[in-house]
Amino acid sequence: MQGSAEVCRHNDLPGQIVLVLQGGGALGAYQAGVYQALHEAGIEPDWVIGTSIGAINASLIAGNAPENRLARLKEFWKRMEQNPAWPLPIGIPGFDDKLAYWSTVTHGIAGFFQPNPLAHAGETYPLGADRAGYYSTAPLESTLRDLVDFGLASRGAPRLTVGAAHVGTSQMRYFDSRDGELTVKHVMASGALPPAFPAVRIDGELYWDGGILSNTPTEAVFDDNPRRDSLIFSVHLWNPVGAEPTTMGEVLSRHKDVQYSSRIASQIERQQQAHRLRHVINQLAARLPESERSDPAVMELMSYGCPTRMHVVRLLAPQLDRETHTKDIDFSPSGITRRWHAGYAHTKSVLARKPWIGEFDPLAGVVLHEHLDEMPMAAE
Repeated sequence: MQGSAEVCRHNDLPGQIVLVLQGGGALGAYQAGVYQALHEAGIEPDWVIGTSIGAINASLIAGNAPENRLARLKEFWKRMEQNPAWPLPIGIPGFDDKLAYWSTVTHGIAGFFQPNPLAHAGETYPLGADRAGYYSTAPLESTLRDLVDFGLASRGAPRLTVGAAHVGTSQMRYFDSRDGELTVKHVMASGALPPAFPAVRIDGELYWDGGILSNTPTEAVFDDNPRRDSLIFSVHLWNPVGAEPTTMGEVLSRHKDVQYSSRIASQIERQQQAHRLRHVINQLAARLPESERSDPAVMELMSYGCPTRMHVVRLLAPQLDRETHTKDIDFSPSGITRRWHAGYAHTKSVLARKPWIGEFDPLAGVVLHEHLDEMPMAAE
């Protein structure tokens, strides 16, 4: 996880820097590699938005001074490394992976979650709303309190936003340090994925993992008020595009990718269309005579315009060899290291290309850059 330091002048960057982090359990090590590359390039985010493991990584960034952020991320992921109950590898391809999987399922991950035996007492056993989960996340609360300064995270430098799903209303809720204090409970609520983890209560209301409603919280940037020119590093852990599954294992794996990739392609397309219309309104308004533009009714119509441009750099975690539907609980040291390195390499490649620099369609309010593509994708 080492790399040489670089310098990236901030006048190369078109607006506020936003880091958007998906949920995905152990796959979140990729996000840590993304941050390392940005950090070494001298790029610190102005705003970090996360869901589930993305919220945890976001809190580690926002809740520490810049010089300590990378060390805290490394410490967190070191604590997440799985120590199997059966330490001797069998050496049979695929068997060690299954052994590691069952070790996690039966024993949990130290510093993250531990089994809740009462959850197996029967489906009707009264666990209580705050304990209804197959595991307890009390170890995660202790870990976060140890590694995150939530007072600092609430000061808004960088701004921190975490997404959670309201259990009673099925509504997405974004908790934002711009609007109030964030605590360890907000981050834990964002990662309370049922039925594994119990819901978390905030201000008397129960919340589950935001990923069950919107696992890619880029929408929080698009819907922000006021909008600002932005360079958004949108870090994806689940592949929206994949081959047709031919085995039950492939079906289970593809199902998770489809479920948690959160319709990001259609979301980006809609935002491109909406922002294009805002730019069209601006250009039409500029053609009106001053006497017309000062009319209150016209001014209200003009308010729907917006001159901002958002560059979205989409970074996609790779599929590792022999990866299965259990990849999101692959907390093996090798899995964490490989995903961290991939995030680091992908981001360094993007920073070297700087695809946000150049001439773009003046009507394009949202420009999408894929980390493997040479050309940006914008709405026609």
